[in-house]
Amino acid sequence: MFRRRSQDEQAAPTTVTADPVEAKRRDPQAPKGRPTPKRSEAQARRPRPAATGDRKAAAKQAREARRIEMAKQREALASGDERYLPVRDKGPVRRFCRDYVDARYHVAELFLPLAVVILVISMVPNMRVKDVSLLLWLVLIVLIVGQSLFTGLRLRSLLADRFPKENKRGAVAYALMRSLQMRRMRLPKPQVKRGERG
Repeated sequence: MFRRRSQDEQAAPTTVTADPVEAKRRDPQAPKGRPTPKRSEAQARRPRPAATGDRKAAAKQAREARRIEMAKQREALASGDERYLPVRDKGPVRRFCRDYVDARYHVAELFLPLAVVILVISMVPNMRVKDVSLLLWLVLIVLIVGQSLFTGLRLRSLLADRFPKENKRGAVAYALMRSLQMRRMRLPKPQVKRGERG
């Protein structure tokens, strides 16, 4: 049990196999035979992309390109030019949703001005007037929710008929969010008149 190693075992040095297959099969708990490099040494060994030209010039060029792109995008939002619109507004499905909403009257687009009027009415100290203002709030919310539900269901049906193979994800929500905005504040600007049927 406590016997000494034989002469042969003591004399035979432990050999490290250079075979890559053997190295891969190495026990993960065994020491790796070399110290862990410091972070600075490891980062110094990593390949870095070669610096091309002057950094200030490159940054200035990138800013200029970004400014031109934003200017084109602003023009597209005003004119409806599909080429330069933001990604969320591009495509025939989104255009159809915009035209569908812009061609109709929506109670939701009048929410802000009506809310201000109702708020002013509710500040009158008379209790009957306050009751009327609460009733107006209720009627306004019911009308907005009801029209939004009708618009969403109708639009979903029309999109399924007209664009069966197109990606329609988020299109109805996009249209409903547009219907909440006042017509003159909508971006991209409306391209159809009220009453036009697409």
